[in-house]
Formats: sequence, structure tokens, C-alpha cells
Amino acid sequence: MSLLQINEAVRILQQGGVIAYPTEAVYGLGCDPNNHQAVERLLAIKQRSQDKGLILIAAEFQQLAPYLAEINMALKAKILATWPGPVTWLWPANPAVSNLLRGKHDTIAVRVTAHPVAAELCRVFGGALISTSANLSGKSPARTAEEVQAQFKHQLDYVLKGKVGGRAKPSEIRDALSGEVLR
Repeated sequence: MSLLQINEAVRILQQGGVIAYPTEAVYGLGCDPNNHQAVERLLAIKQRSQDKGLILIAAEFQQLAPYLAEINMALKAKILATWPGPVTWLWPANPAVSNLLRGKHDTIAVRVTAHPVAAELCRVFGGALISTSANLSGKSPARTAEEVQAQFKHQLDYVLKGKVGGRAKPSEIRDALSGEVLR
């Protein structure tokens, strides 16, 4: 992965494109979460129900803050202590957050990623990105750029090549208010 590849991916994201990129365990599909047309296209490409909601990743907490409702400081500190890392939290959503992002839920799934490529992508983009596993609904997630291209053919605007992290399973998902592990 080079800065040139990151910059090309960011250019495509800024133009409303849908890309694939490596994360902690699998390749992710991503787009600008504030571009409704891009989010709708990503959901159509993945064949994912809008009701399920999507994960947002970021390089730092401040990139996620606009999407989140306030929670108590002790709970926030507990969550922040797990980041950057492979833990996704279902956090109460800012009421202004689109249903395209949170689905039929009052929460939004968020993570500060520890994956160097995904984090750099968010840094250069300047904000959070959608991060849903790169697979058609019901299929196994892609772990290489070649697997992404085999599943999605020419539906994506860019595939950022790189190695996924060493995790065997996608990120753990926890409920921020109860602490319950959901995946």
C-alpha cells in the first residue's frame, strides 16, 4: 500500500464511490457515510437490508463524535480504553443520524480501527467511513483483494490492496450501555 493508492481511494470516496479495503480480519466495503447515494449503492452492491445498519470506522474518536449521542463519562472512558482495536461498539446514535447508517436501531456501530491501512484511509479522508464486510449477504467475507474482485467483479470503484490483520474473526461487537457481547 502506498500513499498514492490511499490518495486515489480518497479521491474516489470524495466523488461518491464505493471501495474495498483491508481491515483487522477481512476486507471491508466502504464509502462516505454522509453521501446517501453512495450508502444506498453500497447496500445494493452487498445485497444488504437497510434495516441492519452499518459499521463506521475511524482513525480517532473525534471522527465518530458527530454520529454519537452523549453518554456518561465512565462508560465513554471504558469504551475508549478498547480503541484503537478490533472492538465495535453499538453506541446510542445522534438522533440526526440517517436510518441508512443505523438501520432500524437507536444505536450506531462504531470502531476506532487499529489496522494501519484502514486508519490511514480515514486520516487522509478526514473522517469516518462505512466499513461492512466485503461479501454478498450470506457469503463468506473476502480476505484478499483477489477474493473481493471475484465476488464483486466490476461493481466497485476501487480496491485498495493490502493485507488484512491477523484476526481470525471479524471485530467483536458489544453493546455500549449493557456491555453485552453480541458477536
